[in-house]
Amino acid sequence: MTRMALVAGLGALSLSCLAGLWLRRTFVIVTVRGGSMEPTLHNGDLVLVRRTSLRRVRRGQIIVFRLPAHARPKSPQPSHDPPTGAVGTGRSLDDRFMVKRAVAVPGDEVPGNLHPALSRQAGQPVPAGCLVAVGDNREASFDSRSYGFVTSELVLGIVLRPVGASARRASRTS
Repeated sequence: MTRMALVAGLGALSLSCLAGLWLRRTFVIVTVRGGSMEPTLHNGDLVLVRRTSLRRVRRGQIIVFRLPAHARPKSPQPSHDPPTGAVGTGRSLDDRFMVKRAVAVPGDEVPGNLHPALSRQAGQPVPAGCLVAVGDNREASFDSRSYGFVTSELVLGIVLRPVGASARRASRTS
């Protein structure tokens, strides 16, 4: 093998590694657990998430975020029994993620139907660095109505689309 071919091969390998690292830091695939986002997303659906900050989240987008610390159960739950809306990540309870829809972002009015956690803030603007997240299936969702605002440091990213069988099912229903 010539020196030129070796250098070209190493360059291509380096470029592939960098591209892989970029993809891993930018995108993640998560599994939806529970029925809190039905009929949009179902238990077991896989979704592609673009990691991003709160400032890029828009009202109406589906987001993934860490469950606020004050809303976590006091005793650990077995991993085979996640709470409604959690995302299967293989991580400990302290890293539990939720999938919900952003219904109000900084500057928007807090909706008036978010009792009890945000009832005092109804009609007031959502503070900077916070958002309100609610499941599409309100009867089966543990969301901002229970634990209040989601702060910016808890946001993992925005759901871009379902993947795999989840995407095929979504295309048949639309």
